[in-house]
Amino acid sequence: MKSQDLTTHISLAHGNGGRLTRELVDELFAPLLANPLLDTRQDGACVSVNGTEIVLTTDGFTVQPLEFPGGDIGSLAVHGTVNDLAVMGATPLYVTLSVIVEEGLDAAQLRRVITSLGRAAAAADVSVVTGDTKVVRRGEGGGLYLSVTGVGARNKAFDLGLTHIKPGDAVLVSGAVGDHGVAVLLAREEFGLRGEVVSDCASVLPLTAALAAIPGVRFMRDPTRGGLATVAHEISHGSGCGMRLVYDAIPVREPVRAVCEILGYDPFYLACEGRVVAVIDGEHASSAMAAWRALPQGRDAAIIGTVTAGPARVVLETSLGGERMLEELEDDPLPRIC
Repeated sequence: MKSQDLTTHISLAHGNGGRLTRELVDELFAPLLANPLLDTRQDGACVSVNGTEIVLTTDGFTVQPLEFPGGDIGSLAVHGTVNDLAVMGATPLYVTLSVIVEEGLDAAQLRRVITSLGRAAAAADVSVVTGDTKVVRRGEGGGLYLSVTGVGARNKAFDLGLTHIKPGDAVLVSGAVGDHGVAVLLAREEFGLRGEVVSDCASVLPLTAALAAIPGVRFMRDPTRGGLATVAHEISHGSGCGMRLVYDAIPVREPVRAVCEILGYDPFYLACEGRVVAVIDGEHASSAMAAWRALPQGRDAAIIGTVTAGPARVVLETSLGGERMLEELEDDPLPRIC
């Protein structure tokens, strides 16, 4: 599919977080909504209100099934929003909630989901301060859609941005990748597979807060749609630098790897919902690793690669000592997870 297809139709692949999503945002939304605060390379915006720096983010959530091992659409909505604030160097404070319910949804399930959402908000120390509810006709929705806007206070200890990234910087990930994507996939039982993979759906605020005292943190991002590979391309495109990742250094749990091998998926493109990818000055990477590994959420953290001088591309060093290009996500072969 070429970018000019935007003039004719929108496909599911335009929502997978890869190249087509980037083109949809850059060629349609960004020009039509352009203003000094809109930065399509970030998951939020920093604004000043009476001298206080506030970070805003918004996100929509749709997942099938609505409940899955390790979470549900309610906890996912809170964690996804909180995490977007956290990786921008903010402390989450408040969220808003917009609920679109499809006629016929089981009321007991809706109660479970909203109860879970409330618990996740309380655990993240954020308050749901306002919201809206709509009901659509049967067959016009996926059971339940949630849209959440988050507000946070910027932590001035961080000075983050893609333009700060330099060759020689280290690339870190806070834990194993692909857990969420595989957990949702198995919960659907579409391929006759069953497993005990649990989503990593969780707040990453402890992980980002642990880096506040570490010098040289350039950039942080949570690898949701499109996974680790998509974040690597975002970093490469935004900084103009290359990325060199090491296959054997990237943590992937064996059950996740096994499912991917059976179904032909690449775990590097599968969504995470409780991980952080960070770029940090190489001199301080070991300090960041120590800070992360001291946390329960970061005990599997790893240094997975380095930033290189251009061209802007992502190279993966293989187990056999060779290398291959880690291409940007194109079509939509992945399970829809958000």
